[in-house]
Amino acid sequence: MTRGKTTGTTQGSTQGTTKAATRGWVSFVGSGPGDPDLLTVRAVELVKQAEVIVTESPEHAGLVRTLLGLPEPVEAEETADGESVAACEVTGPELVDGGFGEDGQPLTHAARAKVVVKHAKKGLRVVRLLSGDPFLYASGPEEAQAVAKAGIGFEVVPGVSSVGAVPAYAGIPLTTKDHREMSVITCGDKVDWSAYADDRTLVLLSAVGQIGDIAKALMLAGRSPETPVAMTRVGTTTEQSTVTSTLEHIATDARAARMAPPAIVVVGKVVNLRDTLSWFESKPLFGWRVLVPRTKDQAGALSSRLRGYGAVPEEVPTISVEPPRNPLQMDKAVRGLVEGRYEWIAFTSVNAVKAVREKFEEYGLDARAFSGLKIAAVGDKTAQAIAAWGLRADLLPSGEQSAAGLLADWPEYDDLLDPINRVFLPRADIATENLVAGLVDLGWECDDVTAYRTVRATPPPAPTRDAIKTGKFDAVVFTSSSTVRNLVGIAGKPHPSTIIAVIGPATAKTAEEHGLRVDVLSPQPDIDVLTDALADFGAARRVAMIEAGEPVTKPSARKPSGRRTKATSSR
Repeated sequence: MTRGKTTGTTQGSTQGTTKAATRGWVSFVGSGPGDPDLLTVRAVELVKQAEVIVTESPEHAGLVRTLLGLPEPVEAEETADGESVAACEVTGPELVDGGFGEDGQPLTHAARAKVVVKHAKKGLRVVRLLSGDPFLYASGPEEAQAVAKAGIGFEVVPGVSSVGAVPAYAGIPLTTKDHREMSVITCGDKVDWSAYADDRTLVLLSAVGQIGDIAKALMLAGRSPETPVAMTRVGTTTEQSTVTSTLEHIATDARAARMAPPAIVVVGKVVNLRDTLSWFESKPLFGWRVLVPRTKDQAGALSSRLRGYGAVPEEVPTISVEPPRNPLQMDKAVRGLVEGRYEWIAFTSVNAVKAVREKFEEYGLDARAFSGLKIAAVGDKTAQAIAAWGLRADLLPSGEQSAAGLLADWPEYDDLLDPINRVFLPRADIATENLVAGLVDLGWECDDVTAYRTVRATPPPAPTRDAIKTGKFDAVVFTSSSTVRNLVGIAGKPHPSTIIAVIGPATAKTAEEHGLRVDVLSPQPDIDVLTDALADFGAARRVAMIEAGEPVTKPSARKPSGRRTKATSSR
């Protein structure tokens, strides 16, 4: 997004004068307690429209990059192309650190307000991103007053506050039909704890360092030592952890668990409901660091599904999809398609669909060129890519979604019913010959065309390679044999403690050939089914630990001495 002065009438202004048109606008936007999915629709919209974003915490910069699809910042010395770095810097809004000044010291409310006003006076759309809710235990009111005093228009977009969100993510309702009274307390030296001797629910902010003294004060005020207490740190994130205890023991238990700010403390009988209502920390892959070795543009759906199960996916490209070395073969095949040379076109991957579509766009063609042509797809995902082009697959495997499954349903050539006996098969350079041979056996002639090449990607950064080899990843998800070969080639073998999940028997065989144990074998060659199978494995593992009376730990917390070679299915 290119920054510059607004050219129209400013939001909220009723005057069309030049002076009004150059005024900026400030949106105080709540970012929620940590989980980016808790951002409101309005918050996302304003972040996308902003020219300047004044952040509050270190996590906000990453949040903005994720929302806008911006790349991670690259140090100048890491690339020889200085222009590409500069171009990257102007593709998004200017990010201004509102947490610390140029001297490295934390900014006061007044100093931060000056930063906001300074940028708004330039006639820019400014988003002031605040953690939680801007007007609830935040500096939003003070900063908004400064903006109003400067004569600048503003709006407030409420956010989800940690006061309610963190207990909810810990499985603790703050009110029930039997407990309808609650108080929120910012802890400090001046709190009169005798005022909270009744059995109302208490939500304590900034209480971690004082929890022992607070517990003693509440017990002196008349609260029972057995009153339930829960302390939840970094709530709503995949690093969330909760300690449940009583007023008598919370200080000792919190120290043993090494609890540290930021944390929310809940005092009251509602804490007992966590045993049955804990839903976030009990997700089957909660907190698992999962390696996703795929091409970058294919990892989105898999990573999103993993996050739904509580995992922290980390995408490491192992394959780079590139055009064929000799494009003449594809050029000739596309011309033949337009001229009616083929009866069928068979797509065996999403990448094949993408390659043909790009070639069509290069020639100025569209989906109308497929008129009269029958289309086959190897599976549902490929069929969806075809449908996104405005086309419909005439043939899909009724059984296994693979080349073999497609062949099983492919009709034999009939010289009376089929006016043309030729099939166009655009595919990868490393694809097997089985489909071609099977089509020939059915009486078809096949133009087997290299539509794209899959080449090994560059190695990941050293910290990622180290994490792979030393077992800092809890699981790795392999979606093809090539991802296995390439990951091992560019980063080395995953540690024996890492759970290995594969999409099908061929990928499992390749993994075993590389000395890897397969823990999860997807019952179907489908990304969603594979993710579900890994989640089933994680859930079963969790139940087994609980039944054995063991603490629930992640695979990375255990380092077996050897690696089994027997593959097991999760279902």
